Amino acid sequence: MPAADTGASTTLVGADTVTAPTDTSRLTPGGAGYRRMSLALFLAGVATFALLYSTQALLPLVSRDFGATASAASWTVSCATGGLALFVLPMSALSERFGRRTLMTASLAVAAAVGLLVPFAPSLGVLIALRAVQGAALAGLPASATAYLAEEVTPKALITAIGLFVAGNSVGGMSGRVITGWVAQEWGWRVSVGTIGVIAVGCAVAFRLLLPEPKHFTPGSLRPRVLARTVRDHLANPLLCRLYAIGALFMMVFGGVYTVIGYRLTEQPFGLPQGIIGSIFLVYLVGTVSASTAGRLVSRLGRRGALYLAAGTTTAGLLLSLTSTLPLVLLGLVLITAGFFAGHAVASSAVSHTAQRGRAQASALYQSTYYLGSSTGSTVGAMAFHSAGWSGTVGMGVLAVLGVVTITVFGSRAARAERRLATA
Repeated sequence: MPAADTGASTTLVGADTVTAPTDTSRLTPGGAGYRRMSLALFLAGVATFALLYSTQALLPLVSRDFGATASAASWTVSCATGGLALFVLPMSALSERFGRRTLMTASLAVAAAVGLLVPFAPSLGVLIALRAVQGAALAGLPASATAYLAEEVTPKALITAIGLFVAGNSVGGMSGRVITGWVAQEWGWRVSVGTIGVIAVGCAVAFRLLLPEPKHFTPGSLRPRVLARTVRDHLANPLLCRLYAIGALFMMVFGGVYTVIGYRLTEQPFGLPQGIIGSIFLVYLVGTVSASTAGRLVSRLGRRGALYLAAGTTTAGLLLSLTSTLPLVLLGLVLITAGFFAGHAVASSAVSHTAQRGRAQASALYQSTYYLGSSTGSTVGAMAFHSAGWSGTVGMGVLAVLGVVTITVFGSRAARAERRLATA
């Protein structure tokens, strides 16, 4: 299939030889353009996660305001991530036609504007609907961002660049929850989510001013047949399918844990106030570090070794969080966060490395399954908590991590079988 059909660059990411455009025409670490790009996408990542999960730390307050259960209130998170998951593939097709930079700018602007409307929701149903629209609007950003990086950044710097974008996600998730926690303690959850909307507007403006004009984007076709063929090719790739499943399972753990943790910490034996619960999300800083160092982790351990380490770290954190001692619970959250962000950065960068054509669609499929994992984890985690307490949520998380390990083991065996066939 020619590159023009999908809008992909003719460059083979990760190949020994790189055809046009040459590496010297791409953004490289240390250059002014690379620094502007890194800051722009970092801010986009901050805004994305701050908006997407703006109600997560506030769920006990939302429940109290609307007289809703934890399961019902959790839909304010699940519908946002579900909306993103459903629309990320169509949005990626638009990015192939109209450009990554244009679509990312529009997505961030619409999502920020909706964020200014969320505080005025008169009922839980309206709040959930607005959050679904917000998630759908944000769908244009994640897949377009990784496709932009694959086209504009040198192949050797790709994992690091994607890691910085994921690090922005972690900072957005952290700062959004910390800010909402303290603001909500003084002025309520409505003022809190409105504050996040204002911050997102600032990030959107800065993003548009900083992000360099793309030099290697080739417009593609919006024909459904072309899109369907590209998607079919990606879904026929066993490695890509394994990476999609790994991203979804990691996100199930993360979504479930952080949707429910606020309810657990407001209960005895902890009984923490909302501001302190919001500050718990400072552990996202650990995710910033683990995501940004994913490239070095892969170079030392290999992709599968890095995934095993991420899975083991996440499992250890889940088991530690079962204790009734606050410092150990916090340590458990640190390990869960570090393991999740490392695993996510490794899997998402591997998708961009593997897909040689239709990178936006390959990334979109990853993002779609990833956020479906978040939506599923938020809902199932809340249901498990309602039925069996925190141990139920942890049990769901452990099962998801076992799925990651099983898929990675299967991938290792498949790779060894391919090597044996190649040398036979």
